[in-house]
Amino acid sequence: MKSKDFLSIADLTPERLKLLVSNAAALKAEGWNTLLSEKILVLMFEKPSLRTRVSFEVAMRQLGGYCLYLSPEEVGLGRRESVPDAAMVLSRYADAIAARTFSHATVETLATHASVPVINALSDLEHPCQALADLLTVYETRETLEGITLAFVGDGNNVAHSLMLGAALCGMNFRIASPAGYEVKDNILQVARGFAAESGSEILCTPDPRRAVAGADVVYTDVWASMGQEAEAEQRRRVFSNYQVNDELLSLARPDAVFMHPLPAHHGEEVAENILYRPQSVVFNQAENRLHAQKALLVDILGGLEIPLANYP
Repeated sequence: MKSKDFLSIADLTPERLKLLVSNAAALKAEGWNTLLSEKILVLMFEKPSLRTRVSFEVAMRQLGGYCLYLSPEEVGLGRRESVPDAAMVLSRYADAIAARTFSHATVETLATHASVPVINALSDLEHPCQALADLLTVYETRETLEGITLAFVGDGNNVAHSLMLGAALCGMNFRIASPAGYEVKDNILQVARGFAAESGSEILCTPDPRRAVAGADVVYTDVWASMGQEAEAEQRRRVFSNYQVNDELLSLARPDAVFMHPLPAHHGEEVAENILYRPQSVVFNQAENRLHAQKALLVDILGGLEIPLANYP
C-alpha cells in the first residue's frame, strides 16, 4: 500500500495489486484460518448492502477476527455526528474501518482523521473492493491478467473507474462504451492512461458498444442508474437503450468470452433476460470472490503479510 488506507485502486502499486490477486486465490483455496485473530473491523454504511456487508463480515469471521456493523441510522454521518469525530472515536475501538458512503469526500475525511486504516467499501467515485474481486475472477478464468481485453458497456460510474484503474495497473486492456455525457471522469482516465503506458496495456473510450465488445475476452456491464440516481432512472433508460448486453452484442466477443456484472442486476435493462444464468456467465463466481478478495485485502492491511501466499505467474 502507498498509505495505511485503501480508498482507490490507484493506492496500489502494480506489484501489490498482483500480490493481492494471487493471495486471494490462495486464501480461497485454504479456507478458514486465524490470521486476523483479535482484530476488529467496523463497517460504517450510509447505503444498504447485500454483498459488501456479508462478504466483509464473513471474511473477518473466516480469518478469526470480528466485524461490527453500524447502519446509517446508528451513525448519522455529518448529521448526528461529524465525520472527523466518528473517525477519531472508532479509531479507539477498532483496528480498521470500512465505509460505504454516498460521497467520496466522506471516506477521504474519515481517512484523514482516523488513526487506523480506512477501506473504501463504495463511494460515488470508486468501488475498489469490487475491482479486486473482478480481477480475481478474470484471473481464475484466464490464468493471467496481462493481455486480456475487457469491454465495459454502460455508465462510466464508480465500478468502471476502479476497474479501469485496476486493468491499467496489471496490464489488462480496457475498453468502455458509454453514451455522450456518461463517460468516465477525465481525471480518472488520465491516471489510468498513465498506468497503461507503464504496463503496456491499452484503453479505449468509445460511444459504440459494438466496437468495444468486438474480440473481447470479457464483457462487463452494470446498472444504468446507481443507488442515489433513482430520480434519473427513466431518463437513463432512454439514453442507455442501445447499450444492453444481449445475444447480438455478445456474439461479437471471442467465442470463449465470459460475461460479468457486479450485481444487483436489472434483468431486461442493462442485461437481457437469462444471460446471467448462461454457462458463459461468471457473475456468481464474481460475487463469491468479493469474500476472497477482501480477505486478501484485510490480511494485507491488518496482518502485515509480506510473504506471498502464492506466486503470481
